[in-house]
Amino acid sequence: MSNEIIFDARSLTRAYGKGPRAVRALESVDLRVHRGERLGVVGESGSGKSTLIRLLAALDTPTSGTVTFEGRQVTGLKERDLGFLRRRVQIVFQDPRSSLDPRMKVRRIISEPLRSPLIRAELAQLDPDARVREMMEAVGLDYADADRYPHEFSGGQRQRIAIARALAPKPHVLIADEPVSALDVSVRAQVLNLLNDLVDAFGLTMIFVSHDLRVVRHVCSTAIVLQGGRVVEAGPTASLFSAPTQDYTRQLLAAVPSFRT
Repeated sequence: MSNEIIFDARSLTRAYGKGPRAVRALESVDLRVHRGERLGVVGESGSGKSTLIRLLAALDTPTSGTVTFEGRQVTGLKERDLGFLRRRVQIVFQDPRSSLDPRMKVRRIISEPLRSPLIRAELAQLDPDARVREMMEAVGLDYADADRYPHEFSGGQRQRIAIARALAPKPHVLIADEPVSALDVSVRAQVLNLLNDLVDAFGLTMIFVSHDLRVVRHVCSTAIVLQGGRVVEAGPTASLFSAPTQDYTRQLLAAVPSFRT
């Protein structure tokens, strides 16, 4: 991990609705992510995890606060001006059954980001078919299966396809939003180990969202704990899990048998 700040979020707040009935999904969150960092974002359902990554990825707009990526402010830009972010930040979602278009063959799914009008000029030197082969091999899939449809693969294989698609445009940051929670227990470790290996191989920064503290401890070097839209604790993963300072973090740890103290 370097000292270079890749994401800098200041006073991020996201409220839904107006007036006294407004729901604040995120409240005054400050966050810095350094290049090469593996950051875990931990919290129960409704804690603000998904809202935070949507704001970082400019898939939603904060009610107040700013997001800067690689020194360029993201907040307030129109979609047509976000090509630099769309190419460099890619997301792997929770359920590949819903994130992969069932009407597309795998070849087209993986090469889809390369055809985006926002980023295709920057990636014009890439041969789409060669990139599909490279990415399928990188995630442990057979290139001979490139012309099959998603439903012809297992759940773990579908998530590998989603990872290959995310890596196709050569991103700098990979956001993994509960990437193994929809998978069978038997394949979760395989996909987690694959993510670890790919982050190393491609020199990526990773933001890993999960409610499962065992998973975060396995793949992340640092972590933040969200409760009610606020960061209540942050630090190196090992020390945060071995000596938490907040009651909420202790409660999360106590809910996982292997972390009981």
